[in-house]
Amino acid sequence: MRRLLLFSVIWLLSTQHTKASTQRSWDESVRLANETVSQMTLDEKVGMVTGVGLYSSRCSGDTTAPKRSFSVSGLNVTIPALCLADGPAGLRPVKNVTGFPAGMNVASTFSRRLMHARGGAIGEEFRAKGWYYSFATQKAVEDGKGDFGADPYLTGEAAYETIAGAQSVGVQAVAKHYVVNNQETLRHSLNVVVGDRTFHEIYHYPYTRAIDANVSSIMCSYNLINGTYSCQNEDLYGPDGVVTKSGFQGFIVSDWGAAQGSTNDSVNAGLDMEQPGGVLPDAGGGVYGANLTTAVNDGIVPESKVDGMVTRILASWFRLGQDQDYPAVTIDTQHPDGTGPLNIPIDARSEQHTTLVREIGAASAVLLKNERETEDGSTVRGLPLSESKIKTLAVIGRDAKQLNQTCGIIGQCDEGTMVMGWGSGSILFDFVVPPVDAIQSHVGTSATVTTSLSNDPSDGSEAAQGKDAALVFVNAMSGEDLPFGEPLEGVAGDRLDLNLWHNGAELIESVAAVNPNTIVVVHSVGPVNASWSTHPNISAIVYAGAPGEQTGPAIVDILWGAVNPSGRLPFSMDDSEESYGTTIVNTTEALTVEYTEGLFIDYRYMDSKSIKPRYEFGFGLSYTTFEYSDLFIFASGDSQAIEFKVKNTGDFDGTEIPQLYLGYPESSGEPPRVLRGFDDVWLTTGETKTVKFLLSQKDLSIWDTPSQSWKRPEGMFKVEVGASIQDTRLTGSF
Repeated sequence: MRRLLLFSVIWLLSTQHTKASTQRSWDESVRLANETVSQMTLDEKVGMVTGVGLYSSRCSGDTTAPKRSFSVSGLNVTIPALCLADGPAGLRPVKNVTGFPAGMNVASTFSRRLMHARGGAIGEEFRAKGWYYSFATQKAVEDGKGDFGADPYLTGEAAYETIAGAQSVGVQAVAKHYVVNNQETLRHSLNVVVGDRTFHEIYHYPYTRAIDANVSSIMCSYNLINGTYSCQNEDLYGPDGVVTKSGFQGFIVSDWGAAQGSTNDSVNAGLDMEQPGGVLPDAGGGVYGANLTTAVNDGIVPESKVDGMVTRILASWFRLGQDQDYPAVTIDTQHPDGTGPLNIPIDARSEQHTTLVREIGAASAVLLKNERETEDGSTVRGLPLSESKIKTLAVIGRDAKQLNQTCGIIGQCDEGTMVMGWGSGSILFDFVVPPVDAIQSHVGTSATVTTSLSNDPSDGSEAAQGKDAALVFVNAMSGEDLPFGEPLEGVAGDRLDLNLWHNGAELIESVAAVNPNTIVVVHSVGPVNASWSTHPNISAIVYAGAPGEQTGPAIVDILWGAVNPSGRLPFSMDDSEESYGTTIVNTTEALTVEYTEGLFIDYRYMDSKSIKPRYEFGFGLSYTTFEYSDLFIFASGDSQAIEFKVKNTGDFDGTEIPQLYLGYPESSGEPPRVLRGFDDVWLTTGETKTVKFLLSQKDLSIWDTPSQSWKRPEGMFKVEVGASIQDTRLTGSF
């Protein structure tokens, strides 16, 4: 599987906690922008659409601010340099900010509430200092930057809520990297050949939800799509382009150095802002700036085209009220350690954000296994741990200890616990609480803790011998393919395989060989080979993903039962790459990749081939049990309503994640089942709640290439409601 797409959020101009400004409609914002542009000189307009250079910028990208104010509808408008920077899991690289869970983890919660809250919290910190943010879907399991998992519907909902949360506090969001940017290998030159229907239903689909959320900007990617570079693709961004026809009203910005070709081609393609403004090694760039000024003066590019570019940029700025007492920038990427005269020591952290990170870390933890057989043939659970019974405990594995907090601004090192992948979206790790510290703090004097914080199998088995429980922490990493980064475990960006790093499987098996209550915690950027999971002494497995700075406290909440696990896999997990039907193409040669798998990726492919993975999409266990009943299907206006009841029939309060899978009429050519609804439902013991999903006409439609529109196929639709793609509890049809 490759990554389906990447999203990112740009946070502009911020220094301190302030209340969001009053926001405007698009129509009013465009009017104000047009009025402003009519007063600007050509040099001022070119400064708005051109970055100032990666190593000359106070941010990862800046624009040049006009040196005067403008009178616009009675307002005195001063346009600052627009500050852009990375931050998929928090502000990078800057001090005194929170390290949030990765997008994959918030997707694993299947909770729109937490998706929205995370977006808003990161937005508050960006507003306090001024920066950027990202999320993704995944096509290839080895993809270096896959983020929101493997399903376009889940990704789209996560995109919508994240953007809505971020922009609610007056911070601009940017969806990136558009589009089919699904591997790091050869990302600057890769040509992706993708069919029209696949493009719309899998890769463009989540962006339509970003557009529904009024996303301020879309970032074009490095790769080519069907032979044309994304940032030079008029079929995507032009007046009749796919993005424009989807209702997008913001501006198009290039990935850093992704602008290729001539200045005129870039303008005609719909590229509104070039970043960082100059040529980057192994990439491109430098098409605007002085080249744009010359093109206008020579009559090659009409100045009216530039007017439209600036209008779209300023409309997004006006719409979120960033002209109204917006905080000033307080950071300096040239001094990420916080030194230098441009860094102002604003602390963007808050107790509420720390609590949210811990909540998402626990809510995203997926309980994959929770039983083992004893010598007498009975079955016992490994979790939650009992403080009265666990008096001796071993904590094993390098992933349990504090990470290297001097990894630099891209986080490219693998010493200690994994809280996120590496790259331009990583953060500084100043506030990470590792698992071993949180565990020792939690048990205090109630249990004796023995540690083996390497991945040496002999040391691990010795530490585990005779203990009431042995906790083994393992990981697998990936990240952005950077020209200045050194490969880790042979990995420059995309993973080479699904194996755990640092002999993780051998470590697990050596511990399980001597301890009958072995509990495994996996931190990873995606699926892993879990062939070791069937060992009879492994009593529990928790897939914890990339949970951010509160990784230790979050896993303690799960292990000791303060939180009942409710996380669900946002991808399928199997031991072999062949089960997925797609893979990363690793080569050093120029490459064209054809997406011949079409609509059939991850669980869609496995379903069509009758492949049962080790752990399926949407899977996750709980400490309690749930019962589904009373399915009712009926029309509700233009929507189709699916209603049913869920009851907590177990001994623990907890959250259930009901999921709706839709089977289209046989003539549709769709996969057997696709996700079209989910919810997170909190239920106390014995409590019953009614859950209702509404399927819109688009939810019921497929992309019709001849008419270039969404059409609902005729025939019977099959409804399956349950706890995963494989765990169906209720069925019906309409």
